Amino acid sequence: MPLPPAETTAFQGAARILSGLLEARTGQVLSEGRAWRMETALRPVLRTHGLQTIDDLAARLLRKHDPRLDEDVVNALLNNESSFFRDLQIFDMIHRQILPRIREERQDRTLRIWSAGCSTGQEAYSLAIRLRNDAERWQGWRIEILASDISTAAIEQARSGIFSQMDVQRGLGVGDLIKWFEPHGEDWRANPELRRMIDFRRDNLFDPRAPSGAYDLLLCRNVLLYFTPARRGEVLRLLARHSHAGSVLLLGAGETVIGQGDDFLPHPDFRGGYAPKALALAPHHAGGSIRRAG
Repeated sequence: MPLPPAETTAFQGAARILSGLLEARTGQVLSEGRAWRMETALRPVLRTHGLQTIDDLAARLLRKHDPRLDEDVVNALLNNESSFFRDLQIFDMIHRQILPRIREERQDRTLRIWSAGCSTGQEAYSLAIRLRNDAERWQGWRIEILASDISTAAIEQARSGIFSQMDVQRGLGVGDLIKWFEPHGEDWRANPELRRMIDFRRDNLFDPRAPSGAYDLLLCRNVLLYFTPARRGEVLRLLARHSHAGSVLLLGAGETVIGQGDDFLPHPDFRGGYAPKALALAPHHAGGSIRRAG
């Protein structure tokens, strides 16, 4: 039901304040659809801080510097939607095509993966599961998985490895659940071996501190769509700085590098993947060997 005009005007004013805070802290632009779901998302924050309405919350933010309230609002407004093996065809391509290519080309037997905007960690755990299920092929390799997100709440959950029954039913096969998770009350917890494989870090893509060096596989899926074109370009430049000639970048199904700068181009070998510009333009790359020392 549409809000009365006066209430609509008041809500829009509060929404501008709250969306301004989100954009200032994270670079994300609150879409109209997410703005109208704002009240539901912020209801726990209102209760925790003893506030009645969105207007009260906006007024408190303007009147009083409260870092805890700012952080709670940002965490509530961030979209932490995730699931295990989300877009299964992507994980099949990683398993059957991308990782075998990396294993063939890397001389130092080091695999480095960055899950940027990892949310509550299901993507990173899915990668870890695939690698552990294929452990014989990776014997003797050093595997590093960095998973970063700006949401402190999301990173805390990811680091704990605790997921609800509903979470594990979304994309996680029964065999993997039994093999890699343990009952934890009414929930499930990733076993210690799996948790140790992943370095979960709270980090901001516009003030990055977590990534270091270059990564073989970079995933930044369903992240760019929340940013302005200028901000998308910033993120792609960051990802390019942490790539090497043989790196592969994977974005979400509705995202592209086209028109977002010239750091990446569609990958010549992996459909839906992107390569650093130098590799994408190299002739006769298919089947070739791009090697990186160290």
